[in-house]
Amino acid sequence: MKNLKKYIPLVAMSISLAACNYEFPETPTVDPTSGGADFSKMVVLGDGIAAGFMDGALYNRGQRNSFAVQLAEQMKAINGGEFNVPDINSGNGFFGFGPNNIPLGRLILRTSNGSTAPAPIGQGELPGPYSGDKAALNNFSVPNMTLGLALIPQTGGPDVPQNPAYNPFYARFASNLGTSTPVGDAAAALANGGTFFTLWLGSSDVLGYAVGGASNPSILTSEGDFTGRYSAVLGALLQASPEAKGAVANIPNLNVLPYFNLVPWNALPLDAQTAAFVNSNFAEYNGGLQQLEAMGAITAEERALRTVEFQAGQNGFLMSDEALTDLTQFGLPSIRQSNSSDKATLPLSQALGQSVNDNPQLIRGVSFPVEDSFVLTSSEQLEIQNSINLFNSIIEGAVQANSERLVLVDVNDLLDRVLAGQVNSGGQSLTASIIPPNGGFSVDGIHPNGRAHAFVANEFINSINAKWGSTIPLLNPNAVVGNDLPIQ
Repeated sequence: MKNLKKYIPLVAMSISLAACNYEFPETPTVDPTSGGADFSKMVVLGDGIAAGFMDGALYNRGQRNSFAVQLAEQMKAINGGEFNVPDINSGNGFFGFGPNNIPLGRLILRTSNGSTAPAPIGQGELPGPYSGDKAALNNFSVPNMTLGLALIPQTGGPDVPQNPAYNPFYARFASNLGTSTPVGDAAAALANGGTFFTLWLGSSDVLGYAVGGASNPSILTSEGDFTGRYSAVLGALLQASPEAKGAVANIPNLNVLPYFNLVPWNALPLDAQTAAFVNSNFAEYNGGLQQLEAMGAITAEERALRTVEFQAGQNGFLMSDEALTDLTQFGLPSIRQSNSSDKATLPLSQALGQSVNDNPQLIRGVSFPVEDSFVLTSSEQLEIQNSINLFNSIIEGAVQANSERLVLVDVNDLLDRVLAGQVNSGGQSLTASIIPPNGGFSVDGIHPNGRAHAFVANEFINSINAKWGSTIPLLNPNAVVGNDLPIQ
């Protein structure tokens, strides 16, 4: 197995780029009126999307192009006031740490060896404290914030190992570190003359579980916790300003996100010689499965599912699957090859085919099974989608219970239509991909890019206008740049 690694190249997503440009037609505007709502002071509470988190980082351009900022700008045409965000003051943001513990900046599309894949732009900056007037803020959205984190002071600190709730993005603008909460700060801003708010929380309560391959069940919010926490968050905003109206968004479906669709299930390329060599190493394992089938320990269907057989060309990768029958008493692991029902996560593009712990005998996806954190099985996908459906029904019920003051913004439906190719502006479509110029997701494959945020803002505007008879002018999404074109 020691020479196998040279046959397994680093797997990257091949992205076909044709006629990439940003010369889109403009969208006409209408004469605005405020209708039955007051937009003189809008307060926004949400997670990374509302904060403008894009490309795996919070950085200047992402903040400026968030739907919240774009929506507030359109409201100024009626009676909308200033909209202040906790400026990050970072051109590249912070994605993670590289060699020598150097901070790396946001993701970009980079082309190498004929394929294009996300990669850090270069050096980044850790988020520093907000130096502006915290009392004047309008946007209290925090990347990676669940409903539970929105309600507890530990989210703001202290930053110690025994405080897993700590979020540096909130700590940088919290009104009182270790005492205040994101919900409390937003409610205080509403109480201080607030007239309108948007709430878009809940996605992180299920997405954090999904992006980790459903490997940590403890971070998936339960139905009871979601119900209670959502009621507490929404109630705090409604009570802070009894006359304020609000727009509430729901959670997108799992299958819309490129993060789970960019790495194909059969992403492992092997030549005939390598496939034959690997198969010889699994001959004893496959024989053991046949014996266990004959004993009645497993069915013929499970034996076929667990059989490992590579071939020349593209292959399903070797992976762990805890849902398989436990055969450890017979000395057989719970492994199989991936199939079309599995969804690989984006980080697998960098891990597949690489040695584990620099051991040339252990090649991830070939001789070493891909870990649970890199893959969603069909049962895990169903579990996640069921949670999304349940959480969305809770959100919808909360809006209906306060229908005089609230409107539901069905972003879930919007993105489903994007996936179906049914959303466009001026004849230029928005796609559920990261491919410029029409791709609507930023390079991290999870968060919308600036152009998609304009479509989201328009969805808010259409819902608000229909509810209260306002005529907030729509944005021209084609005037907002999406993802940058790839660089070498």
